[in-house]
Amino acid sequence: MTRLTVLILGALATVIFALIVLVILPQSMLGKLQAPPELKPYTLEEARGREVYIANGCIYCHSQQVRDPNITTDIAKGLGNRASVPEDYVHDKPHLLGTMRTGPDLFNVGSRLPAKEWHLAHLYQPRALVSWSIMPAFPFLFQHKAVAESGDTVVNLPPAYAPAHGVIVTTSDADALVAYLLALKHDYAVPVAGYKAETEKDALPISGLQEGKP
Repeated sequence: MTRLTVLILGALATVIFALIVLVILPQSMLGKLQAPPELKPYTLEEARGREVYIANGCIYCHSQQVRDPNITTDIAKGLGNRASVPEDYVHDKPHLLGTMRTGPDLFNVGSRLPAKEWHLAHLYQPRALVSWSIMPAFPFLFQHKAVAESGDTVVNLPPAYAPAHGVIVTTSDADALVAYLLALKHDYAVPVAGYKAETEKDALPISGLQEGKP
């Protein structure tokens, strides 16, 4: 057997092993999961907002996973009332769990911060609401107009961040992105049988969090 043959067989074996471990086995284990009744498919606007979320790199700084309270303080911080489970991501293709958490986790941001006006102002200029925020501003998702027109959504900003003349109004991308963020609610009962009851009992209720804090 030549070295070239050994190299080819080794590469083929590696690919087959990876295919089995990373594709076939997960598909067999998770491919038939059903969405919990409370988890609704995204509307057209929410799905479009998800694309805006991806296109603007939000995934690089925000995770979408509440981790096990036995190993982290995610629940104690108010990021959710239970750990995330596979059924929570049935409608997410691809999922947006993320690999870093530079900013707050957004898995339950729709429950934690339910005010559309807050999100719009925060996207336009994060420091208008959170002075210490390092999140970049997204003014290109908005328009500066001399006068608001019929159907426009005007963004309410603190005087220090509002334009000297005219108003800031949303674009369809901004509206869609906020619709997606508000749809991120996973505070229903955990759909996995056998999950530790004390996790749900000791978890902080999302509804008790103060609005306006990321």
